[in-house]
Amino acid sequence: MSDAKCNAMKKLQEVSFALDDVRLFLDTHPFDKEALDYYETFRVEREKALSEYETAYGPIEQYRVKENTMWYWVHCPWPWEGAM
Repeated sequence: MSDAKCNAMKKLQEVSFALDDVRLFLDTHPFDKEALDYYETFRVEREKALSEYETAYGPIEQYRVKENTMWYWVHCPWPWEGAM
């Protein structure tokens, strides 16, 4: 995996972790305004990171395939071909 692809995946993992963490906090503090704002900030950041990753490297999961002219998913490298 190239350094750029690794960095893009790392960024996605970092913002996803932050989002998961605050989501768990909100399970026990559902009215915490600061936590809700934090959630929204990282939700937007995750969507941006995900969009940037998928624009550069293709869909991260098959449910996010957007093309309707061909099934792009099968043209990405498979794990045994070095894909991560």
